[in-house]
Amino acid sequence: MRILVTGGAGFIGSHLIDRLMEQGHDVLCLDNFYTGHKRNIEKWFDNPYFELIRHDITEPIRLEVDQVYHLACPASPIHYQFNPVKTIKTNVLGTLYMLGLAKRVKARFLLASTSEVYGDPDVHPQPEEYRGSVNCTGLRACYDEGKRVAETLAFEYHREHKVDIRVARIFNTYGPRMLKNDGRVVSNFIVQALDKKPLTVYGDGSQTRSFCYVSDLVEGLIGLMNNDYIGPINLGNPGEYSVLELAKIIREMINPDMELVYKALPQDDPRKRQPDITKASTYLGWEPMISLKEGLELTIRDFQQRVS
Repeated sequence: MRILVTGGAGFIGSHLIDRLMEQGHDVLCLDNFYTGHKRNIEKWFDNPYFELIRHDITEPIRLEVDQVYHLACPASPIHYQFNPVKTIKTNVLGTLYMLGLAKRVKARFLLASTSEVYGDPDVHPQPEEYRGSVNCTGLRACYDEGKRVAETLAFEYHREHKVDIRVARIFNTYGPRMLKNDGRVVSNFIVQALDKKPLTVYGDGSQTRSFCYVSDLVEGLIGLMNNDYIGPINLGNPGEYSVLELAKIIREMINPDMELVYKALPQDDPRKRQPDITKASTYLGWEPMISLKEGLELTIRDFQQRVS
């Protein structure tokens, strides 16, 4: 198939492209390189079945494809809050244009949504039926509400124009190629430990997250795209860890002597985050295979090569 991946030079997008190329597809990578990087996809540059298009999806584009994986959007607070209006435009206009493209060429469209649509949840773990608790005027709203609107657009295009959609709600993902300045806990702790700096824990560290290794997530995305179930569907690892637990695990793996420092919790930072993956397991036969320790070892090795 001819497959378009928006945000394909990014962390998750580049791993998805690796898998699609290995499966023998004709892949188009579309990226504006705001958080993506050419080094993530350079091994495919000389491959005749790979094409790189430098483009910003807040502008329309005409392409002929069979499937669209729509991943383009900065996903960490440090990046999506840097230019919040641009983040909203990427989520709303970008999704609008990509849905328009899918409608025109009758391509199947997968939206990479997020667990952030649940906000700071009142229900735990979070099933897809939970409608969320999002602060629509808060600092994270440009991303949280932007993705909620993107989901709305996808379902309206499906209902009104019969566009063949899939919606994935992605929970915390980690692995090789994460940006060093990503601002999320896994990369923060690894970079600080490698730099021999104290590990920064926000709040008292009791807030929880669920960490899914990137190869597991990619298998879930491909499984959803090629399944009859529309979604939305949670893709994440149901293993729940407190931020303090994670800090101690990474410290032990890199530098057991590092101290921990505590800072104030950012506004609207979710207290709990854990996916209910019953639907992914039932409809896709999917569940994560990589343990946190195994995934962290691979991620730390990648950071050591880049940070040194």
